Amino acid sequence: MGSLNTTKNKPHVVCIPYPAQGHINPMLKLAKLLHFKGGFHVTFVNTEYNHKRLLKSRGPNSLNGLSSFRFETIPDGLPETDVDVTQDIPSLCDSTRKTCLPHFKKLLAKLNNAIETPPVTCIVSDGCMSFTLDAAQELNIPEVLFWTTSACGFMAYTQYSQLVERGLTPLKDSSYMTNGYLETTIDWIPGIKEIRLKDIPSFIRTTQPNDLMVHFLLGECERAQKASAIILNTFDDLEHNVLEAFSSLNFPPVYSIGPLHLLLKEVTDKELNSFGSNLWKEEPECLEWLNSKEPNSVVYVNFGSITVMTNEQMIEFAWGLANSKIPFLWVIRPDLVAGENSVLPQEFLEETKNRGMLSSWCPQEEVLDHSAIGGFLTHSGWNSTLESVCGGVPMICWPFFAEQQTNCRFCCHEWGIGLEIEDAKRDKIESLVKEMVEGEKGKEMKEKALEWKKLAQNAASGPNGSSFMNLEKMFRDVLL
Repeated sequence: MGSLNTTKNKPHVVCIPYPAQGHINPMLKLAKLLHFKGGFHVTFVNTEYNHKRLLKSRGPNSLNGLSSFRFETIPDGLPETDVDVTQDIPSLCDSTRKTCLPHFKKLLAKLNNAIETPPVTCIVSDGCMSFTLDAAQELNIPEVLFWTTSACGFMAYTQYSQLVERGLTPLKDSSYMTNGYLETTIDWIPGIKEIRLKDIPSFIRTTQPNDLMVHFLLGECERAQKASAIILNTFDDLEHNVLEAFSSLNFPPVYSIGPLHLLLKEVTDKELNSFGSNLWKEEPECLEWLNSKEPNSVVYVNFGSITVMTNEQMIEFAWGLANSKIPFLWVIRPDLVAGENSVLPQEFLEETKNRGMLSSWCPQEEVLDHSAIGGFLTHSGWNSTLESVCGGVPMICWPFFAEQQTNCRFCCHEWGIGLEIEDAKRDKIESLVKEMVEGEKGKEMKEKALEWKKLAQNAASGPNGSSFMNLEKMFRDVLL
Protein backbone atom coordinates (compact mmCIF):
# COMPACT_ATOMS: atom_id res chain seq x y z
CA MET A 1 0.00 0.00 0.00
CA GLY A 2 2.88 2.34 0.84
CA SER A 3 3.93 2.97 -2.77
CA LEU A 4 0.39 3.71 -3.91
CA ASN A 5 0.08 6.25 -1.15
CA THR A 6 3.21 8.10 -2.21
CA THR A 7 2.01 8.05 -5.83
CA LYS A 8 -1.31 9.49 -4.78
CA ASN A 9 0.39 12.33 -2.92
CA LYS A 10 2.59 13.36 -5.81
CA PRO A 11 1.90 16.71 -7.48
CA HIS A 12 0.39 16.04 -10.93
CA VAL A 13 1.04 18.48 -13.78
CA VAL A 14 -0.81 18.41 -17.10
CA CYS A 15 1.36 19.83 -19.92
CA ILE A 16 -0.37 20.87 -23.13
CA PRO A 17 1.63 22.35 -26.03
CA TYR A 18 0.24 24.22 -29.01
CA PRO A 19 0.07 21.50 -31.71
CA ALA A 20 3.10 22.45 -33.86
CA GLN A 21 6.65 21.09 -33.81
CA GLY A 22 8.34 24.25 -32.49
CA HIS A 23 5.94 24.31 -29.51
CA ILE A 24 5.92 20.58 -28.71
CA ASN A 25 9.74 20.37 -28.48
CA PRO A 26 10.28 22.90 -25.64
CA MET A 27 7.14 21.74 -23.79
CA LEU A 28 8.42 18.15 -23.72
CA LYS A 29 11.78 19.39 -22.39
CA LEU A 30 10.00 21.31 -19.63
CA ALA A 31 7.82 18.27 -18.82
CA LYS A 32 10.94 16.12 -18.39
CA LEU A 33 12.41 18.71 -16.00
CA LEU A 34 9.15 18.84 -14.02
CA HIS A 35 9.26 15.06 -13.70
CA PHE A 36 12.97 14.66 -12.98
CA LYS A 37 13.74 17.74 -10.87
CA GLY A 38 10.33 18.62 -9.45
CA GLY A 39 9.11 15.06 -8.76
CA PHE A 40 5.87 15.69 -10.64
CA HIS A 41 3.59 13.05 -12.09
CA VAL A 42 3.28 14.26 -15.72
CA THR A 43 0.45 13.93 -18.22
CA PHE A 44 1.52 15.26 -21.64
CA VAL A 45 -1.34 16.12 -23.99
CA ASN A 46 -0.88 16.08 -27.78
CA THR A 47 -3.58 16.41 -30.41
CA GLU A 48 -4.70 13.13 -31.98
CA TYR A 49 -3.19 14.23 -35.31
CA ASN A 50 0.28 14.91 -33.84
CA HIS A 51 0.14 11.80 -31.65
CA LYS A 52 -0.27 9.72 -34.83
CA ARG A 53 2.59 11.57 -36.49
CA LEU A 54 4.87 10.95 -33.49
CA LEU A 55 4.09 7.23 -33.52
CA LYS A 56 4.81 7.16 -37.26
CA SER A 57 8.13 8.98 -36.90
CA ARG A 58 9.38 7.38 -33.66
CA GLY A 59 7.80 3.91 -33.62
CA PRO A 60 4.53 2.39 -32.35
CA ASN A 61 5.70 1.99 -28.72
CA SER A 62 7.55 5.29 -28.44
CA LEU A 63 4.82 6.97 -26.38
CA ASN A 64 3.93 4.19 -24.00
CA GLY A 65 5.36 6.35 -21.25
CA LEU A 66 6.44 5.49 -17.72
CA SER A 67 4.05 4.87 -14.85
CA SER A 68 4.47 8.51 -13.79
CA PHE A 69 4.87 10.16 -17.22
CA ARG A 70 1.90 9.48 -19.51
CA PHE A 71 0.79 10.67 -22.93
CA GLU A 72 -2.86 11.54 -23.64
CA THR A 73 -4.66 13.13 -26.61
CA ILE A 74 -7.53 15.47 -27.44
CA PRO A 75 -8.93 16.28 -30.92
CA ASP A 76 -7.92 19.58 -32.56
CA GLY A 77 -11.32 20.09 -34.23
CA LEU A 78 -9.92 20.14 -37.80
CA PRO A 79 -11.00 17.70 -40.55
CA GLU A 80 -9.04 14.42 -40.44
CA THR A 81 -6.12 14.00 -42.82
CA ASP A 82 -3.25 11.55 -43.29
CA VAL A 83 -0.86 14.09 -44.79
CA ASP A 84 2.37 14.35 -42.79
CA VAL A 85 2.66 18.15 -42.64
CA THR A 86 2.30 21.06 -40.24
CA GLN A 87 -1.35 22.10 -40.27
CA ASP A 88 -2.44 25.54 -41.44
CA ILE A 89 -1.63 27.85 -38.51
CA PRO A 90 -4.61 30.27 -38.70
CA SER A 91 -7.08 27.35 -39.02
CA LEU A 92 -5.41 25.58 -36.11
CA CYS A 93 -5.51 28.70 -33.88
CA ASP A 94 -9.17 29.23 -34.68
CA SER A 95 -10.09 25.60 -34.16
CA THR A 96 -8.20 25.02 -30.87
CA ARG A 97 -9.63 28.23 -29.42
CA LYS A 98 -13.21 27.30 -30.32
CA THR A 99 -13.36 23.51 -29.92
CA CYS A 100 -10.73 22.14 -27.51
CA LEU A 101 -11.94 23.27 -24.08
CA PRO A 102 -14.72 20.65 -23.57
CA HIS A 103 -12.35 17.84 -24.66
CA PHE A 104 -9.65 19.14 -22.32
CA LYS A 105 -12.10 19.33 -19.37
CA LYS A 106 -13.25 15.79 -20.10
CA LEU A 107 -9.64 14.58 -20.05
CA LEU A 108 -9.00 16.33 -16.70
CA ALA A 109 -12.12 14.69 -15.24
CA LYS A 110 -10.89 11.29 -16.47
CA LEU A 111 -7.46 11.87 -14.85
CA ASN A 112 -9.04 13.01 -11.60
CA ASN A 113 -11.22 9.89 -11.46
CA ALA A 114 -8.40 7.46 -12.24
CA ILE A 115 -7.48 5.17 -9.37
CA GLU A 116 -3.83 4.76 -10.30
CA THR A 117 -2.89 8.45 -10.78
CA PRO A 118 -2.81 11.36 -8.32
CA PRO A 119 -5.37 14.13 -8.88
CA VAL A 120 -4.29 16.99 -11.16
CA THR A 121 -2.70 19.77 -9.07
CA CYS A 122 -1.55 22.23 -11.76
CA ILE A 123 -1.47 22.92 -15.53
CA VAL A 124 1.35 24.13 -17.75
CA SER A 125 -0.14 25.24 -21.03
CA ASP A 126 1.24 26.82 -24.17
CA GLY A 127 0.59 30.58 -24.22
CA CYS A 128 -1.46 30.06 -27.40
CA MET A 129 -3.74 27.49 -25.71
CA SER A 130 -5.12 29.87 -23.09
CA PHE A 131 -8.61 28.30 -23.20
CA THR A 132 -7.09 25.91 -20.61
CA LEU A 133 -7.24 28.74 -18.04
CA ASP A 134 -11.00 28.20 -17.80
CA ALA A 135 -10.45 24.60 -16.78
CA ALA A 136 -7.80 25.56 -14.19
CA GLN A 137 -10.13 28.15 -12.73
CA GLU A 138 -12.96 25.62 -12.42
CA LEU A 139 -10.67 23.18 -10.59
CA ASN A 140 -9.15 26.02 -8.57
CA ILE A 141 -5.56 24.99 -9.42
CA PRO A 142 -2.61 27.12 -10.61
CA GLU A 143 -1.86 27.39 -14.31
CA VAL A 144 1.40 28.59 -15.83
CA LEU A 145 1.47 29.77 -19.45
CA PHE A 146 4.57 28.83 -21.41
CA TRP A 147 5.13 31.25 -24.29
CA THR A 148 7.62 29.40 -26.50
CA THR A 149 8.76 32.66 -28.16
CA SER A 150 11.71 34.86 -27.29
CA ALA A 151 11.04 37.52 -24.65
CA CYS A 152 11.32 40.22 -27.35
CA GLY A 153 8.82 38.31 -29.53
CA PHE A 154 6.33 37.92 -26.69
CA MET A 155 6.75 41.58 -25.73
CA ALA A 156 5.98 42.59 -29.33
CA TYR A 157 2.79 40.48 -29.29
CA THR A 158 1.67 42.17 -26.08
CA GLN A 159 1.85 45.50 -27.96
CA TYR A 160 -0.56 44.47 -30.74
CA SER A 161 -3.39 46.28 -28.94
CA GLN A 162 -1.31 49.49 -28.94
CA LEU A 163 -0.50 49.07 -32.65
CA VAL A 164 -4.23 48.78 -33.42
CA GLU A 165 -5.08 51.72 -31.15
CA ARG A 166 -2.44 53.92 -32.78
CA GLY A 167 -3.75 53.02 -36.25
CA LEU A 168 -0.49 51.30 -37.32
CA THR A 169 -2.34 48.10 -38.19
CA PRO A 170 -4.37 47.01 -40.16
CA LEU A 171 -2.55 48.57 -43.15
CA LYS A 172 -4.58 51.04 -45.21
CA ASP A 173 -4.11 48.94 -48.37
CA SER A 174 -1.71 46.37 -49.81
CA SER A 175 0.65 49.03 -51.27
CA TYR A 176 1.76 49.64 -47.65
CA MET A 177 3.60 46.27 -47.80
CA THR A 178 6.03 47.63 -50.39
CA ASN A 179 6.02 51.45 -50.17
CA GLY A 180 8.48 51.75 -47.28
CA TYR A 181 5.75 52.05 -44.61
CA LEU A 182 7.08 48.94 -42.83
CA GLU A 183 10.44 50.74 -42.34
CA THR A 184 8.69 53.11 -39.85
CA THR A 185 10.50 52.86 -36.51
CA ILE A 186 8.75 52.85 -33.16
CA ASP A 187 10.41 53.56 -29.85
CA TRP A 188 7.64 53.06 -27.29
CA ILE A 189 7.70 49.28 -26.74
CA PRO A 190 8.80 48.54 -23.14
CA GLY A 191 12.38 47.21 -23.00
CA ILE A 192 13.02 47.61 -26.75
CA LYS A 193 15.03 50.70 -27.77
CA GLU A 194 13.60 50.99 -31.26
CA ILE A 195 12.26 48.59 -33.81
CA ARG A 196 10.86 48.85 -37.33
CA LEU A 197 7.28 47.82 -38.08
CA LYS A 198 8.74 45.11 -40.33
CA ASP A 199 10.47 43.60 -37.26
CA ILE A 200 7.20 43.30 -35.32
CA PRO A 201 5.67 39.77 -35.56
CA SER A 202 4.41 39.58 -39.13
CA PHE A 203 0.67 39.11 -38.51
CA ILE A 204 0.25 42.92 -38.37
CA ARG A 205 0.92 43.01 -42.15
CA THR A 206 -2.76 42.71 -42.95
CA THR A 207 -5.36 44.98 -44.50
CA GLN A 208 -8.25 43.12 -42.81
CA PRO A 209 -9.88 44.93 -39.85
CA ASN A 210 -10.91 41.56 -38.34
CA ASP A 211 -7.79 39.58 -39.28
CA LEU A 212 -7.98 36.16 -37.62
CA MET A 213 -4.37 36.03 -36.34
CA VAL A 214 -4.31 39.60 -35.02
CA HIS A 215 -7.61 38.93 -33.28
CA PHE A 216 -6.33 35.59 -31.91
CA LEU A 217 -3.14 37.13 -30.49
CA LEU A 218 -4.96 40.12 -28.96
CA GLY A 219 -7.12 37.57 -27.13
CA GLU A 220 -4.25 35.32 -26.02
CA CYS A 221 -2.21 38.27 -24.66
CA GLU A 222 -5.21 39.60 -22.78
CA ARG A 223 -5.95 36.19 -21.25
CA ALA A 224 -2.29 35.78 -20.28
CA GLN A 225 -2.97 38.27 -17.48
CA LYS A 226 -5.09 35.61 -15.73
CA ALA A 227 -2.29 33.02 -15.48
CA SER A 228 -0.52 32.25 -12.20
CA ALA A 229 2.81 32.90 -13.95
CA ILE A 230 4.36 33.12 -17.43
CA ILE A 231 7.52 31.27 -18.40
CA LEU A 232 9.88 31.90 -21.30
CA ASN A 233 12.63 29.71 -22.76
CA THR A 234 15.32 32.39 -22.63
CA PHE A 235 17.92 33.67 -20.16
CA ASP A 236 18.41 36.92 -18.35
CA ASP A 237 21.74 38.01 -19.88
CA LEU A 238 20.38 37.64 -23.41
CA GLU A 239 17.12 39.59 -22.99
CA HIS A 240 17.58 41.44 -19.72
CA ASN A 241 15.92 44.76 -20.66
CA VAL A 242 12.82 43.14 -22.13
CA LEU A 243 12.44 40.69 -19.24
CA GLU A 244 12.72 43.55 -16.78
CA ALA A 245 10.12 45.57 -18.69
CA PHE A 246 7.39 42.95 -18.17
CA SER A 247 7.05 44.12 -14.57
CA SER A 248 5.69 47.44 -15.91
CA LEU A 249 2.81 45.59 -17.65
CA ASN A 250 -0.26 44.09 -16.11
CA PHE A 251 1.13 40.53 -16.09
CA PRO A 252 1.69 37.79 -13.54
CA PRO A 253 5.37 37.08 -12.69
CA VAL A 254 7.46 36.23 -15.79
CA TYR A 255 10.22 33.63 -15.28
CA SER A 256 13.06 33.09 -17.76
CA ILE A 257 13.97 29.40 -17.49
CA GLY A 258 16.08 28.71 -20.58
CA PRO A 259 17.86 27.39 -22.51
CA LEU A 260 15.81 24.33 -21.54
CA HIS A 261 17.98 21.91 -23.51
CA LEU A 262 21.00 22.94 -21.41
CA LEU A 263 19.05 22.46 -18.16
CA LEU A 264 18.05 19.02 -19.44
CA LYS A 265 21.70 17.93 -19.44
CA GLU A 266 21.18 17.27 -15.71
CA VAL A 267 18.50 14.67 -16.45
CA THR A 268 20.11 11.26 -16.13
CA ASP A 269 16.98 9.11 -16.44
CA LYS A 270 17.50 6.98 -19.57
CA GLU A 271 13.84 6.09 -20.04
CA LEU A 272 12.78 9.70 -19.73
CA ASN A 273 15.46 10.79 -22.20
CA SER A 274 14.22 8.24 -24.72
CA PHE A 275 10.99 10.23 -25.29
CA GLY A 276 11.46 12.39 -28.36
CA SER A 277 9.18 14.90 -30.02
CA ASN A 278 10.28 15.05 -33.64
CA LEU A 279 7.32 14.70 -35.98
CA TRP A 280 9.61 13.78 -38.88
CA LYS A 281 12.01 10.83 -38.85
CA GLU A 282 15.53 11.95 -37.93
CA GLU A 283 18.47 10.91 -40.10
CA PRO A 284 21.54 10.59 -37.86
CA GLU A 285 23.85 9.94 -40.88
CA CYS A 286 24.49 13.68 -41.10
CA LEU A 287 26.49 13.55 -37.84
CA GLU A 288 28.82 10.90 -39.31
CA TRP A 289 29.24 13.10 -42.40
CA LEU A 290 30.10 16.12 -40.20
CA ASN A 291 32.77 14.06 -38.43
CA SER A 292 34.76 14.04 -41.69
CA LYS A 293 34.79 17.85 -41.98
CA GLU A 294 37.23 20.50 -40.67
CA PRO A 295 36.21 22.65 -37.66
CA ASN A 296 33.99 25.67 -38.51
CA SER A 297 33.92 24.78 -42.21
CA VAL A 298 30.30 23.74 -42.85
CA VAL A 299 27.21 25.90 -43.20
CA TYR A 300 24.08 24.23 -41.81
CA VAL A 301 20.82 25.13 -43.58
CA ASN A 302 17.41 24.44 -42.04
CA PHE A 303 14.23 26.51 -42.32
CA GLY A 304 12.40 24.81 -39.46
CA SER A 305 9.08 23.01 -39.41
CA ILE A 306 6.66 25.60 -40.83
CA THR A 307 8.46 27.78 -43.40
CA VAL A 308 7.41 27.12 -46.98
CA MET A 309 9.02 28.60 -50.06
CA THR A 310 8.51 28.54 -53.82
CA ASN A 311 10.53 26.22 -56.02
CA GLU A 312 12.22 29.34 -57.51
CA GLN A 313 13.36 30.46 -54.05
CA MET A 314 14.71 27.01 -53.30
CA ILE A 315 16.72 27.06 -56.53
CA GLU A 316 18.19 30.49 -55.61
CA PHE A 317 19.28 29.10 -52.22
CA ALA A 318 20.73 26.01 -53.94
CA TRP A 319 22.88 28.01 -56.38
CA GLY A 320 23.89 30.51 -53.67
CA LEU A 321 25.23 27.57 -51.63
CA ALA A 322 26.83 25.89 -54.67
CA ASN A 323 28.57 29.06 -55.86
CA SER A 324 29.98 29.84 -52.40
CA LYS A 325 32.08 26.63 -52.69
CA ILE A 326 31.56 26.13 -48.93
CA PRO A 327 30.53 22.67 -47.64
CA PHE A 328 26.90 22.55 -46.48
CA LEU A 329 24.40 20.33 -44.70
CA TRP A 330 20.91 21.20 -45.92
CA VAL A 331 17.73 19.88 -44.33
CA ILE A 332 14.85 19.84 -46.84
CA ARG A 333 11.59 18.70 -45.23
CA PRO A 334 9.11 16.86 -47.46
CA ASP A 335 6.72 19.86 -47.39
CA LEU A 336 9.29 22.70 -47.70
CA VAL A 337 8.10 23.79 -51.14
CA ALA A 338 4.53 25.11 -51.21
CA GLY A 339 2.07 22.84 -52.97
CA GLU A 340 4.59 20.71 -54.86
CA ASN A 341 7.46 18.31 -54.40
CA SER A 342 10.80 20.05 -54.10
CA VAL A 343 13.04 19.26 -57.05
CA LEU A 344 16.64 20.42 -57.06
CA PRO A 345 18.35 20.84 -60.46
CA GLN A 346 20.47 17.86 -61.51
CA GLU A 347 23.40 20.23 -62.29
CA PHE A 348 23.30 21.48 -58.69
CA LEU A 349 23.47 17.91 -57.35
CA GLU A 350 26.42 17.11 -59.65
CA GLU A 351 28.23 20.34 -58.77
CA THR A 352 27.94 19.83 -54.98
CA LYS A 353 28.03 16.04 -54.56
CA ASN A 354 31.44 16.06 -52.84
CA ARG A 355 30.79 18.89 -50.40
CA GLY A 356 27.04 18.99 -49.85
CA MET A 357 24.81 16.73 -47.79
CA LEU A 358 21.01 16.78 -48.08
CA SER A 359 18.80 15.38 -45.33
CA SER A 360 15.05 15.39 -44.73
CA TRP A 361 15.31 15.95 -40.92
CA CYS A 362 18.16 15.78 -38.43
CA PRO A 363 18.92 15.97 -34.69
CA GLN A 364 19.49 19.72 -34.77
CA GLU A 365 20.85 20.33 -31.26
CA GLU A 366 23.64 17.82 -31.90
CA VAL A 367 24.34 19.31 -35.32
CA LEU A 368 24.66 22.86 -33.92
CA ASP A 369 26.96 21.53 -31.17
CA HIS A 370 29.24 19.88 -33.74
CA SER A 371 32.67 21.48 -34.16
CA ALA A 372 32.43 21.30 -37.99
CA ILE A 373 29.55 23.82 -38.13
CA GLY A 374 30.74 27.32 -39.02
CA GLY A 375 27.37 28.99 -39.46
CA PHE A 376 23.62 28.45 -39.62
CA LEU A 377 21.32 29.65 -42.41
CA THR A 378 18.01 29.79 -40.53
CA HIS A 379 14.40 31.01 -40.58
CA SER A 380 15.05 32.54 -37.11
CA GLY A 381 12.51 30.45 -35.22
CA TRP A 382 13.13 30.79 -31.50
CA ASN A 383 14.20 27.18 -30.82
CA SER A 384 16.69 27.32 -33.70
CA THR A 385 17.99 30.73 -32.63
CA LEU A 386 18.51 29.64 -29.03
CA GLU A 387 20.15 26.34 -30.05
CA SER A 388 22.49 28.32 -32.31
CA VAL A 389 23.37 30.68 -29.43
CA CYS A 390 24.12 27.64 -27.23
CA GLY A 391 26.29 26.11 -29.95
CA GLY A 392 28.25 29.37 -30.35
CA VAL A 393 27.20 29.44 -34.02
CA PRO A 394 26.60 32.70 -35.98
CA MET A 395 23.52 32.94 -38.22
CA ILE A 396 22.29 34.13 -41.59
CA CYS A 397 18.63 35.00 -41.00
CA TRP A 398 15.76 34.60 -43.47
CA PRO A 399 12.69 35.07 -41.26
CA PHE A 400 9.44 33.63 -42.60
CA PHE A 401 6.61 34.72 -40.28
CA ALA A 402 5.34 35.38 -36.74
CA GLU A 403 8.05 36.62 -34.35
CA GLN A 404 10.89 35.27 -36.51
CA GLN A 405 11.25 38.83 -37.83
CA THR A 406 11.75 40.08 -34.25
CA ASN A 407 14.33 37.37 -33.47
CA CYS A 408 16.19 38.25 -36.68
CA ARG A 409 16.30 41.93 -35.69
CA PHE A 410 17.77 41.08 -32.27
CA CYS A 411 20.33 38.60 -33.69
CA CYS A 412 21.60 41.15 -36.21
CA HIS A 413 21.35 44.42 -34.27
CA GLU A 414 21.36 43.66 -30.53
CA TRP A 415 23.38 40.47 -30.11
CA GLY A 416 25.83 40.84 -33.02
CA ILE A 417 25.52 37.23 -34.21
CA GLY A 418 23.39 37.49 -37.37
CA LEU A 419 23.28 38.75 -40.96
CA GLU A 420 19.88 39.29 -42.57
CA ILE A 421 18.97 38.16 -46.09
CA GLU A 422 17.05 41.14 -47.46
CA ASP A 423 16.65 39.57 -50.89
CA ALA A 424 16.86 35.81 -51.46
CA LYS A 425 18.86 35.92 -54.70
CA ARG A 426 21.76 33.54 -55.37
CA ASP A 427 24.54 36.18 -55.48
CA LYS A 428 23.37 37.72 -52.16
CA ILE A 429 23.17 34.27 -50.55
CA GLU A 430 26.61 33.33 -51.89
CA SER A 431 28.27 36.48 -50.48
CA LEU A 432 26.58 36.17 -47.07
CA VAL A 433 27.60 32.51 -46.74
CA LYS A 434 31.21 33.36 -47.63
CA GLU A 435 31.20 36.32 -45.22
CA MET A 436 29.86 34.20 -42.36
CA VAL A 437 32.27 31.28 -42.77
CA GLU A 438 35.41 33.03 -44.06
CA GLY A 439 35.05 36.84 -43.73
CA GLU A 440 36.06 39.40 -41.10
CA LYS A 441 32.46 40.09 -40.07
CA GLY A 442 32.04 36.33 -39.72
CA LYS A 443 35.00 36.17 -37.31
CA GLU A 444 33.52 38.95 -35.16
CA MET A 445 30.14 37.19 -35.11
CA LYS A 446 31.80 33.91 -34.14
CA GLU A 447 33.57 35.57 -31.18
CA LYS A 448 30.34 37.18 -30.06
CA ALA A 449 28.45 33.87 -30.45
CA LEU A 450 31.02 32.11 -28.24
CA GLU A 451 30.54 34.77 -25.55
CA TRP A 452 26.76 34.22 -25.61
CA LYS A 453 27.31 30.46 -25.48
CA LYS A 454 29.26 30.86 -22.24
CA LEU A 455 26.54 33.09 -20.74
CA ALA A 456 23.86 30.56 -21.75
CA GLN A 457 25.78 27.77 -20.03
CA ASN A 458 26.21 29.89 -16.89
CA ALA A 459 22.47 30.66 -16.77
CA ALA A 460 21.56 26.96 -16.93
CA SER A 461 24.16 25.80 -14.37
CA GLY A 462 23.40 25.10 -10.73
CA PRO A 463 23.31 26.22 -8.08
CA ASN A 464 23.51 29.94 -8.98
CA GLY A 465 22.64 30.23 -12.69
CA SER A 466 19.72 32.64 -13.22
CA SER A 467 17.55 30.15 -15.15
CA PHE A 468 18.45 27.27 -12.84
CA MET A 469 17.27 29.34 -9.88
CA ASN A 470 14.17 30.67 -11.69
CA LEU A 471 13.05 27.13 -12.52
CA GLU A 472 13.32 26.04 -8.88
CA LYS A 473 11.56 29.21 -7.73
CA MET A 474 8.72 28.67 -10.22
CA PHE A 475 8.24 25.05 -9.02
CA ARG A 476 8.22 26.17 -5.39
CA ASP A 477 6.22 29.40 -5.56
CA VAL A 478 3.72 28.64 -8.28
CA LEU A 479 3.21 24.97 -9.11
CA LEU A 480 3.61 23.47 -5.64
